[in-house]
Amino acid sequence: MYEKSLINYSLFKGLAEEQIASALSLLEAHEKHYKKKQPILRSGSLTDWMGLILEGSITIENNDAWGNTSLLNSLGKGEFFAESYAYLNTPVLVDVIANESTTILFLNLHKLQQLDAHKYPWAFKITQNLLSIATQKNLALSQRSFHTASKSIRARVMSYLNHISIQQQTNEFDIPFNRQQMADYLNVERTALSKELRKMEQDHLISFHKNHFNLIFVKKDTPSS
Repeated sequence: MYEKSLINYSLFKGLAEEQIASALSLLEAHEKHYKKKQPILRSGSLTDWMGLILEGSITIENNDAWGNTSLLNSLGKGEFFAESYAYLNTPVLVDVIANESTTILFLNLHKLQQLDAHKYPWAFKITQNLLSIATQKNLALSQRSFHTASKSIRARVMSYLNHISIQQQTNEFDIPFNRQQMADYLNVERTALSKELRKMEQDHLISFHKNHFNLIFVKKDTPSS
């Protein structure tokens, strides 16, 4: 029932509809619905299942024993999560939370590892696609480390917004975070972030409304000949 809608998703890249149908059956695909703020995975748990977001969005958080939260990522419709934990069967190190009303399609990666690649050639292709997905996730985590490297809140904000601008190839864009989530992602206090954003707007570096930002670049004068 999902074959046509999933054919363009990165996990199923290069697979025909009948191969996707076979994969969904053998990997015990099933849907589950979550309410806003409902936990999907908890740190310390073990899972054989990776998730595909069919509707809604999730946040991936690091919550320590002292109640501190660090937002690692936000994922939306069509994106995957928990593939590394499921494939390696290692304890989950993060909390995965529904950011809104969300529907997840789960796939059993333990079953994938048990399949005969000669009998089911799509299994090898899915494994290759998983490697690509995991590599992209590692790149995203390294980017966050780059954004939070500076001690200055302004430098962190500018690094992050500049990255989104390059990624979307426009100076005007929406970010996937609300203000608290943005503060958690950049590892700063929300009040300090809001104060710095207002200063940056006063300095004519940015304009913004909620999660919509416009970067204002200073045009350099062309040297006269």
